[in-house]
Amino acid sequence: MQSQYISQNKDRFLNELFEILRIPSISADKAFLGDVRKTAEFVRDKMIAAGAENVVLEETAGNPIVYGDKIFDPSLPTVLVYGHYDVQPSVPDELWTTPAFEPTVRDGKIYARGACDDKGQMYMHLKAFETMMQTNTLACNVKFMIEGEEEVGSTNLGIYVKSHHEKLKADVILISDTGMIANDIPSIDVGLRGLSYVEVEVTGPNRDLHSGVYGGAVANPINILCTMIASMHDENRHITIPGFYDDVNVISEADRKALNSAPFDLEHYKKDLEIEDVMGEKGYSTLERTGIRPTFEVNGIWGGYIGEGAKTVLPSKAYAKISMRLIPNQKSKAITKLFSDYFVSIAPKGVKVKVTPHHGGEAAITPTDSVAFKAASKAIETTYGKAPIPTFGGGSIPIVALFEKELGVKTVLMGFGLDSDAIHSPNEHYGLFNYYKGIETIPYFYKYFADMMK
Repeated sequence: MQSQYISQNKDRFLNELFEILRIPSISADKAFLGDVRKTAEFVRDKMIAAGAENVVLEETAGNPIVYGDKIFDPSLPTVLVYGHYDVQPSVPDELWTTPAFEPTVRDGKIYARGACDDKGQMYMHLKAFETMMQTNTLACNVKFMIEGEEEVGSTNLGIYVKSHHEKLKADVILISDTGMIANDIPSIDVGLRGLSYVEVEVTGPNRDLHSGVYGGAVANPINILCTMIASMHDENRHITIPGFYDDVNVISEADRKALNSAPFDLEHYKKDLEIEDVMGEKGYSTLERTGIRPTFEVNGIWGGYIGEGAKTVLPSKAYAKISMRLIPNQKSKAITKLFSDYFVSIAPKGVKVKVTPHHGGEAAITPTDSVAFKAASKAIETTYGKAPIPTFGGGSIPIVALFEKELGVKTVLMGFGLDSDAIHSPNEHYGLFNYYKGIETIPYFYKYFADMMK
Protein backbone atom coordinates (compact mmCIF):
# COMPACT_ATOMS: atom_id res chain seq x y z
CA MET A 1 0.00 0.00 0.00
CA GLN A 2 2.76 2.43 0.92
CA SER A 3 4.79 1.88 -2.24
CA GLN A 4 1.65 2.29 -4.35
CA TYR A 5 0.76 5.55 -2.61
CA ILE A 6 4.29 6.91 -3.08
CA SER A 7 4.27 5.92 -6.75
CA GLN A 8 0.92 7.61 -7.34
CA ASN A 9 2.11 10.84 -5.69
CA LYS A 10 5.72 11.05 -6.89
CA ASP A 11 5.20 14.10 -9.07
CA ARG A 12 3.37 16.00 -6.32
CA PHE A 13 6.04 15.08 -3.75
CA LEU A 14 8.69 16.49 -6.07
CA ASN A 15 6.76 19.63 -6.95
CA GLU A 16 6.18 20.39 -3.29
CA LEU A 17 9.90 20.01 -2.62
CA PHE A 18 10.58 22.42 -5.47
CA GLU A 19 8.24 24.94 -3.82
CA ILE A 20 10.22 24.99 -0.59
CA LEU A 21 13.56 24.98 -2.42
CA ARG A 22 12.58 28.16 -4.23
CA ILE A 23 12.43 30.11 -0.94
CA PRO A 24 15.87 31.50 0.02
CA SER A 25 15.73 30.70 3.74
CA ILE A 26 19.30 31.84 4.51
CA SER A 27 19.51 32.12 8.29
CA ALA A 28 22.99 33.69 8.33
CA ASP A 29 21.84 36.84 6.50
CA LYS A 30 19.21 39.08 8.14
CA ALA A 31 18.16 40.31 4.71
CA PHE A 32 16.38 36.96 4.29
CA LEU A 33 14.40 36.97 7.55
CA GLY A 34 11.11 37.27 5.66
CA ASP A 35 11.98 34.29 3.48
CA VAL A 36 12.99 32.25 6.51
CA ARG A 37 9.57 32.85 8.10
CA LYS A 38 7.83 32.13 4.79
CA THR A 39 9.59 28.77 4.74
CA ALA A 40 8.50 28.02 8.31
CA GLU A 41 4.92 28.77 7.32
CA PHE A 42 5.24 26.46 4.31
CA VAL A 43 6.46 23.62 6.54
CA ARG A 44 3.63 24.30 9.00
CA ASP A 45 0.99 24.17 6.29
CA LYS A 46 2.36 20.96 4.75
CA MET A 47 2.63 19.35 8.18
CA ILE A 48 -1.05 20.06 8.78
CA ALA A 49 -1.97 18.77 5.32
CA ALA A 50 -0.05 15.56 6.01
CA GLY A 51 -2.22 14.86 9.05
CA ALA A 52 -0.29 16.22 12.02
CA GLU A 53 -2.09 17.81 14.95
CA ASN A 54 -1.21 20.62 17.39
CA VAL A 55 0.85 22.23 14.64
CA VAL A 56 2.24 25.64 15.64
CA LEU A 57 5.02 28.06 14.91
CA GLU A 58 6.88 28.21 18.21
CA GLU A 59 8.28 31.72 18.36
CA THR A 60 11.82 32.24 19.63
CA ALA A 61 14.20 35.17 19.92
CA GLY A 62 15.19 34.25 16.37
CA ASN A 63 13.51 32.13 13.73
CA PRO A 64 10.40 30.07 14.56
CA ILE A 65 10.39 26.35 15.28
CA VAL A 66 7.67 24.31 13.56
CA TYR A 67 6.14 21.83 16.00
CA GLY A 68 3.46 19.26 15.30
CA ASP A 69 2.52 15.77 16.48
CA LYS A 70 0.29 12.77 16.07
CA ILE A 71 -0.25 10.92 19.35
CA PHE A 72 -2.82 8.24 18.60
CA ASP A 73 -1.86 5.60 21.20
CA PRO A 74 0.14 6.56 24.32
CA SER A 75 1.08 2.91 24.82
CA LEU A 76 3.12 2.95 21.61
CA PRO A 77 6.66 4.36 21.30
CA THR A 78 7.13 7.97 20.22
CA VAL A 79 9.53 9.15 17.53
CA LEU A 80 10.72 12.77 17.64
CA VAL A 81 11.69 13.89 14.15
CA TYR A 82 14.18 16.75 13.94
CA GLY A 83 15.15 18.68 10.83
CA HIS A 84 15.89 22.21 9.69
CA TYR A 85 14.43 24.43 7.01
CA ASP A 86 17.17 27.06 6.93
CA VAL A 87 20.02 26.85 4.43
CA GLN A 88 23.56 28.05 3.87
CA PRO A 89 24.21 31.21 1.81
CA SER A 90 24.36 30.52 -1.91
CA VAL A 91 27.41 32.70 -2.66
CA PRO A 92 29.40 32.68 -4.85
CA ASP A 93 26.29 32.61 -7.04
CA GLU A 94 28.28 32.89 -10.27
CA LEU A 95 29.62 29.37 -9.71
CA TRP A 96 26.17 27.79 -9.89
CA THR A 97 25.32 26.22 -13.25
CA THR A 98 21.66 27.10 -12.64
CA PRO A 99 20.43 29.59 -10.00
CA ALA A 100 20.60 28.31 -6.43
CA PHE A 101 16.92 28.93 -5.71
CA GLU A 102 15.53 27.74 -9.02
CA PRO A 103 15.54 23.95 -8.52
CA THR A 104 16.50 22.05 -11.64
CA VAL A 105 16.74 18.33 -12.36
CA ARG A 106 19.82 17.24 -14.30
CA ASP A 107 21.05 13.67 -14.66
CA GLY A 108 18.61 12.43 -12.05
CA LYS A 109 19.65 15.01 -9.45
CA ILE A 110 17.85 18.01 -7.97
CA TYR A 111 20.15 21.05 -8.07
CA ALA A 112 19.31 23.77 -5.53
CA ARG A 113 20.56 25.23 -2.28
CA GLY A 114 19.11 23.05 0.49
CA ALA A 115 18.26 20.18 -1.86
CA CYS A 116 20.14 17.78 0.39
CA ASP A 117 20.97 19.94 3.44
CA ASP A 118 18.35 19.76 4.79
CA LYS A 119 15.13 20.64 2.97
CA GLY A 120 15.14 17.54 0.78
CA GLN A 121 15.92 15.20 3.65
CA MET A 122 13.61 16.97 6.11
CA TYR A 123 10.74 16.94 3.60
CA MET A 124 11.10 13.17 3.14
CA HIS A 125 9.82 12.80 6.70
CA LEU A 126 6.69 14.83 6.06
CA LYS A 127 5.93 12.82 2.93
CA ALA A 128 6.67 9.51 4.70
CA PHE A 129 4.33 10.61 7.50
CA GLU A 130 1.66 11.53 4.97
CA THR A 131 2.09 8.14 3.34
CA MET A 132 1.65 6.32 6.65
CA MET A 133 -1.40 8.41 7.53
CA GLN A 134 -3.05 7.87 4.16
CA THR A 135 -2.39 4.11 4.20
CA ASN A 136 -3.28 3.71 7.89
CA THR A 137 0.15 2.24 8.66
CA LEU A 138 1.59 4.68 11.21
CA ALA A 139 3.13 2.36 13.80
CA CYS A 140 4.43 4.92 16.31
CA ASN A 141 3.40 8.22 17.77
CA VAL A 142 5.34 11.04 16.13
CA LYS A 143 6.44 14.53 17.04
CA PHE A 144 8.03 16.98 14.62
CA MET A 145 10.47 19.73 15.57
CA ILE A 146 11.74 21.56 12.49
CA GLU A 147 13.95 24.59 13.18
CA GLY A 148 15.29 27.53 11.22
CA GLU A 149 18.71 28.19 12.78
CA GLU A 150 20.72 24.99 12.38
CA GLU A 151 23.16 26.65 10.00
CA VAL A 152 23.93 29.35 12.59
CA GLY A 153 24.24 27.23 15.71
CA SER A 154 20.70 26.35 16.93
CA THR A 155 21.01 28.65 19.95
CA ASN A 156 17.28 29.30 20.25
CA LEU A 157 16.39 25.67 19.68
CA GLY A 158 18.62 24.80 22.61
CA ILE A 159 16.68 27.22 24.80
CA TYR A 160 13.39 25.77 23.55
CA VAL A 161 14.43 22.18 24.25
CA LYS A 162 15.55 23.00 27.79
CA SER A 163 12.15 24.50 28.62
CA HIS A 164 9.93 21.89 26.89
CA HIS A 165 11.07 18.53 28.27
CA GLU A 166 7.58 17.11 28.67
CA LYS A 167 6.33 18.32 25.29
CA LEU A 168 9.32 16.78 23.52
CA LYS A 169 9.35 13.54 25.48
CA ALA A 170 10.09 10.65 23.12
CA ASP A 171 11.74 7.24 22.87
CA VAL A 172 14.12 8.16 20.06
CA ILE A 173 15.10 11.14 17.94
CA LEU A 174 15.22 10.53 14.21
CA ILE A 175 17.29 12.80 11.96
CA SER A 176 18.04 12.75 8.25
CA ASP A 177 20.79 15.33 7.85
CA THR A 178 23.71 13.04 7.06
CA GLY A 179 24.75 10.80 4.21
CA MET A 180 25.67 7.34 2.98
CA ILE A 181 28.80 5.92 1.42
CA ALA A 182 27.04 5.33 -1.91
CA ASN A 183 23.65 4.40 -3.28
CA ASP A 184 24.82 0.79 -3.63
CA ILE A 185 26.71 0.85 -0.30
CA PRO A 186 24.23 2.02 2.34
CA SER A 187 25.54 3.20 5.68
CA ILE A 188 24.44 4.88 8.92
CA ASP A 189 26.49 7.49 10.75
CA VAL A 190 27.10 6.44 14.34
CA GLY A 191 29.17 9.48 15.28
CA LEU A 192 29.31 13.20 14.65
CA ARG A 193 32.13 15.60 15.42
CA GLY A 194 31.63 18.65 17.60
CA LEU A 195 32.32 22.21 16.48
CA SER A 196 33.92 25.46 17.59
CA TYR A 197 33.30 28.34 15.16
CA VAL A 198 34.97 31.73 15.57
CA GLU A 199 35.69 34.94 13.68
CA VAL A 200 38.98 36.78 14.06
CA GLU A 201 39.80 40.40 13.34
CA VAL A 202 43.34 41.76 13.04
CA THR A 203 43.78 45.55 13.15
CA GLY A 204 46.94 47.41 12.23
CA PRO A 205 47.02 51.16 11.53
CA ASN A 206 43.97 53.29 12.29
CA ARG A 207 43.12 53.66 8.58
CA ASP A 208 43.96 52.19 5.17
CA LEU A 209 47.37 53.43 4.01
CA HIS A 210 49.18 53.99 0.72
CA SER A 211 51.20 50.81 0.24
CA GLY A 212 54.05 52.71 -1.37
CA VAL A 213 54.36 55.36 1.34
CA TYR A 214 53.88 53.01 4.31
CA GLY A 215 54.57 49.51 2.94
CA GLY A 216 57.52 47.82 4.63
CA ALA A 217 57.32 50.09 7.66
CA VAL A 218 53.91 49.22 9.14
CA ALA A 219 52.43 45.81 9.89
CA ASN A 220 50.04 44.67 7.16
CA PRO A 221 47.07 42.97 8.90
CA ILE A 222 46.47 40.59 5.98
CA ASN A 223 50.08 39.42 5.97
CA ILE A 224 50.05 39.04 9.74
CA LEU A 225 46.75 37.15 9.73
CA CYS A 226 48.01 34.74 7.08
CA THR A 227 51.18 34.10 9.07
CA MET A 228 49.22 33.51 12.27
CA ILE A 229 46.82 31.12 10.58
CA ALA A 230 49.64 29.23 8.89
CA SER A 231 51.26 28.71 12.29
CA MET A 232 48.19 26.80 13.52
CA HIS A 233 49.59 23.64 11.85
CA ASP A 234 53.08 22.18 12.11
CA GLU A 235 54.90 20.28 9.35
CA ASN A 236 52.85 17.15 10.14
CA ARG A 237 49.53 19.06 9.90
CA HIS A 238 49.22 18.72 13.66
CA ILE A 239 47.30 21.58 15.31
CA THR A 240 49.68 23.69 17.40
CA ILE A 241 47.24 25.26 19.89
CA PRO A 242 48.58 24.32 23.35
CA GLY A 243 46.24 21.87 25.08
CA PHE A 244 44.15 21.25 21.96
CA TYR A 245 44.64 17.47 22.09
CA ASP A 246 44.54 17.04 25.87
CA ASP A 247 41.06 15.48 25.88
CA VAL A 248 41.34 13.54 22.64
CA ASN A 249 40.83 9.80 23.07
CA VAL A 250 43.26 7.64 21.15
CA ILE A 251 41.22 5.17 19.13
CA SER A 252 42.23 1.52 19.40
CA GLU A 253 43.97 -0.26 16.57
CA ALA A 254 40.98 -2.61 16.28
CA ASP A 255 38.59 0.34 15.86
CA ARG A 256 40.91 2.00 13.35
CA LYS A 257 41.01 -1.23 11.35
CA ALA A 258 37.22 -1.47 11.40
CA LEU A 259 36.85 2.14 10.29
CA ASN A 260 39.26 1.70 7.41
CA SER A 261 37.49 -1.46 6.25
CA ALA A 262 34.63 0.68 4.90
CA PRO A 263 34.66 0.86 1.09
CA PHE A 264 36.72 3.85 0.00
CA ASP A 265 38.44 4.54 -3.32
CA LEU A 266 41.15 7.16 -2.79
CA GLU A 267 41.80 7.59 -6.51
CA HIS A 268 38.13 8.21 -7.19
CA TYR A 269 38.05 10.63 -4.24
CA LYS A 270 40.91 12.66 -5.74
CA LYS A 271 39.45 12.50 -9.25
CA ASP A 272 36.06 13.71 -8.03
CA LEU A 273 37.69 16.72 -6.35
CA GLU A 274 40.18 17.26 -9.19
CA ILE A 275 43.18 17.25 -6.85
CA GLU A 276 46.58 15.63 -7.28
CA ASP A 277 46.81 14.40 -3.70
CA VAL A 278 45.12 14.54 -0.31
CA MET A 279 46.53 16.44 2.67
CA GLY A 280 46.00 16.03 6.39
CA GLU A 281 47.38 14.98 9.73
CA LYS A 282 50.35 12.64 9.34
CA GLY A 283 49.79 9.05 10.35
CA TYR A 284 46.06 8.94 9.62
CA SER A 285 44.05 7.80 6.62
CA THR A 286 41.53 10.00 4.82
CA LEU A 287 38.64 8.18 6.53
CA GLU A 288 40.25 8.77 9.91
CA ARG A 289 41.02 12.42 9.18
CA THR A 290 37.40 13.09 8.25
CA GLY A 291 35.76 11.04 10.97
CA ILE A 292 37.74 10.53 14.17
CA ARG A 293 40.32 13.33 14.25
CA PRO A 294 39.86 17.02 15.13
CA THR A 295 40.54 19.69 12.53
CA PHE A 296 41.31 23.39 12.11
CA GLU A 297 40.03 25.00 8.91
CA VAL A 298 39.73 28.56 7.57
CA ASN A 299 36.24 29.01 6.10
CA GLY A 300 36.71 32.55 4.79
CA ILE A 301 39.35 35.28 4.78
CA TRP A 302 39.16 38.87 3.59
CA GLY A 303 40.50 42.39 3.92
CA GLY A 304 41.82 45.31 1.90
CA TYR A 305 40.73 46.03 -1.66
CA ILE A 306 38.97 43.20 -3.50
CA GLY A 307 37.14 45.20 -6.19
CA GLU A 308 37.85 45.29 -9.90
CA GLY A 309 41.21 46.62 -11.03
CA ALA A 310 44.05 47.72 -8.75
CA LYS A 311 44.23 49.82 -5.61
CA THR A 312 47.60 49.95 -3.88
CA VAL A 313 46.41 49.95 -0.31
CA LEU A 314 47.83 48.69 2.97
CA PRO A 315 44.61 47.71 4.81
CA SER A 316 43.71 48.67 8.33
CA LYS A 317 41.95 45.37 9.05
CA ALA A 318 41.84 41.74 8.03
CA TYR A 319 39.32 39.07 8.96
CA ALA A 320 38.86 35.31 8.90
CA LYS A 321 36.20 32.80 9.85
CA ILE A 322 37.55 29.60 11.38
CA SER A 323 35.96 26.26 12.27
CA MET A 324 37.43 23.54 14.44
CA ARG A 325 35.83 20.09 14.26
CA LEU A 326 36.05 18.24 17.56
CA ILE A 327 35.79 14.62 18.64
CA PRO A 328 34.25 13.07 21.77
CA ASN A 329 35.61 14.42 25.10
CA GLN A 330 36.71 17.72 23.54
CA LYS A 331 34.44 20.51 24.77
CA SER A 332 33.60 23.32 22.38
CA LYS A 333 33.76 26.15 24.94
CA ALA A 334 37.11 24.95 26.26
CA ILE A 335 38.55 24.67 22.74
CA THR A 336 37.23 28.12 21.83
CA LYS A 337 38.99 29.60 24.85
CA LEU A 338 42.23 27.73 24.12
CA PHE A 339 42.21 29.07 20.57
CA SER A 340 41.29 32.61 21.59
CA ASP A 341 44.00 32.86 24.24
CA TYR A 342 46.66 31.40 21.98
CA PHE A 343 45.73 33.41 18.89
CA VAL A 344 45.88 36.66 20.81
CA SER A 345 49.18 35.66 22.44
CA ILE A 346 51.03 35.07 19.15
CA ALA A 347 50.07 38.41 17.58
CA PRO A 348 53.02 40.80 17.05
CA LYS A 349 52.92 44.19 18.77
CA GLY A 350 52.17 45.99 15.51
CA VAL A 351 48.57 44.69 15.46
CA LYS A 352 45.60 44.15 17.75
CA VAL A 353 43.57 40.94 17.63
CA LYS A 354 39.90 40.35 18.43
CA VAL A 355 38.30 36.89 18.55
CA THR A 356 34.50 36.60 18.37
CA PRO A 357 33.01 33.15 19.13
CA HIS A 358 29.99 32.38 16.95
CA HIS A 359 28.64 28.95 17.84
CA GLY A 360 29.66 25.45 18.74
CA GLY A 361 28.51 22.07 19.97
CA GLU A 362 29.68 18.74 21.23
CA ALA A 363 30.41 15.48 19.45
CA ALA A 364 27.84 12.69 19.62
CA ILE A 365 27.91 8.89 19.42
CA THR A 366 25.01 6.53 18.59
CA PRO A 367 25.32 3.00 20.04
CA THR A 368 24.98 0.29 17.40
CA ASP A 369 23.43 -2.13 19.90
CA SER A 370 20.39 0.08 20.56
CA VAL A 371 16.88 -0.86 19.46
CA ALA A 372 16.65 2.34 17.41
CA PHE A 373 19.86 1.63 15.48
CA LYS A 374 18.78 -1.93 14.81
CA ALA A 375 15.41 -0.69 13.54
CA ALA A 376 17.09 1.82 11.24
CA SER A 377 19.51 -0.83 9.99
CA LYS A 378 16.70 -3.26 9.25
CA ALA A 379 14.67 -0.54 7.50
CA ILE A 380 17.55 0.32 5.20
CA GLU A 381 18.29 -3.34 4.55
CA THR A 382 14.63 -3.82 3.57
CA THR A 383 14.68 -1.13 0.88
CA TYR A 384 18.32 -1.29 -0.25
CA GLY A 385 18.70 -5.05 -0.18
CA LYS A 386 21.81 -5.02 2.00
CA ALA A 387 22.65 -4.13 5.58
CA PRO A 388 24.12 -0.64 6.13
CA ILE A 389 27.69 -0.13 7.31
CA PRO A 390 28.20 1.92 10.51
CA THR A 391 30.36 4.97 9.74
CA PHE A 392 31.63 8.09 11.47
CA GLY A 393 30.41 11.36 9.97
CA GLY A 394 32.79 14.27 9.67
CA GLY A 395 30.15 16.97 10.02
CA SER A 396 28.47 18.42 13.08
CA ILE A 397 24.89 18.68 14.27
CA PRO A 398 25.54 20.45 17.58
CA ILE A 399 22.00 19.98 18.85
CA VAL A 400 22.33 16.16 18.95
CA ALA A 401 24.45 16.15 22.10
CA LEU A 402 22.08 18.61 23.72
CA PHE A 403 19.09 16.37 22.89
CA GLU A 404 20.73 13.52 24.78
CA LYS A 405 21.63 15.72 27.74
CA GLU A 406 18.24 17.44 28.06
CA LEU A 407 15.79 14.76 26.85
CA GLY A 408 17.74 11.67 27.87
CA VAL A 409 17.36 9.87 24.54
CA LYS A 410 19.71 8.90 21.77
CA THR A 411 19.51 9.98 18.15
CA VAL A 412 19.47 7.83 15.02
CA LEU A 413 21.16 9.54 12.05
CA MET A 414 19.36 7.95 9.11
CA GLY A 415 20.63 10.12 6.30
CA PHE A 416 20.20 9.54 2.58
CA GLY A 417 22.60 12.09 1.08
CA LEU A 418 25.98 11.44 -0.50
CA ASP A 419 29.36 13.08 0.06
CA SER A 420 29.26 14.13 -3.59
CA ASP A 421 26.07 16.18 -3.08
CA ALA A 422 28.12 19.38 -2.67
CA ILE A 423 26.31 20.59 0.44
CA HIS A 424 27.42 24.10 1.49
CA SER A 425 28.94 24.49 -1.98
CA PRO A 426 27.80 25.82 -5.35
CA ASN A 427 25.70 23.29 -7.28
CA GLU A 428 24.41 21.46 -4.21
CA HIS A 429 22.22 18.59 -5.34
CA TYR A 430 20.21 15.60 -4.13
CA GLY A 431 19.39 12.50 -6.12
CA LEU A 432 15.82 11.73 -7.09
CA PHE A 433 16.65 8.15 -6.15
CA ASN A 434 17.70 9.26 -2.66
CA TYR A 435 14.64 11.46 -2.12
CA TYR A 436 12.18 8.74 -3.01
CA LYS A 437 14.20 6.00 -1.33
CA GLY A 438 14.09 8.01 1.90
CA ILE A 439 10.31 8.36 1.73
CA GLU A 440 10.08 4.61 1.12
CA THR A 441 12.48 3.65 3.93
CA ILE A 442 11.34 5.87 6.81
CA PRO A 443 7.99 4.07 7.36
CA TYR A 444 9.88 0.81 7.81
CA PHE A 445 11.84 2.41 10.66
CA TYR A 446 8.55 3.18 12.44
CA LYS A 447 7.32 -0.37 11.88
CA TYR A 448 10.48 -2.10 13.07
CA PHE A 449 11.02 0.27 15.98
CA ALA A 450 7.46 -0.36 17.23
CA ASP A 451 7.91 -4.13 16.83
CA MET A 452 11.25 -4.17 18.66
CA MET A 453 9.97 -2.01 21.51
CA LYS A 454 7.18 -4.43 22.37
